[in-house]
Amino acid sequence: MDADTKKTALRMIPYGLYVLTAEADGEIGAATVNWVTQTAFEPPLVAVGVKTDSNVYAVLKKSGHFALNMLGKDHVGMAFTFFKPAEVQDHKISGEPYHTGLSGAPILDHAIAAVEFKVAEIVEKGDHHTVIGEAVNATVYHQPEGRADQAILHMWDLGEKVFYGG
Repeated sequence: MDADTKKTALRMIPYGLYVLTAEADGEIGAATVNWVTQTAFEPPLVAVGVKTDSNVYAVLKKSGHFALNMLGKDHVGMAFTFFKPAEVQDHKISGEPYHTGLSGAPILDHAIAAVEFKVAEIVEKGDHHTVIGEAVNATVYHQPEGRADQAILHMWDLGEKVFYGG
């Protein structure tokens, strides 16, 4: 298989951008993720690819719960902020205020919506493990106009030279 062809073809899969957060024993992890998809209606399941050497992955595994904070079109800066390791100070994660959700996961105050999950399973294959989460709570902070899937920040919104995957 030609590496460039594979990369181009796989980059044709559209990706929304989310900040995954988790908390365990006072330690908070947060990272921008984009390999996310709903896999079942009943129970409501989502699969998320999480980089295995990231702090958020270690915290998520330890806690058994996490949140996906949905980023809106005006959250480009927030997406870039969470590409770097998270820092917690003054009840802010990398400068973003948060509160604790019902599951115990941190919820970013400026997210347009958040869904909290309990970890149902982790498939440990590759450099990103697939975390299957069962939704246990959801909150919409800013009701979208029109289609909900068009309110989310996408990888292409970050510019022509920003890619992940392939």
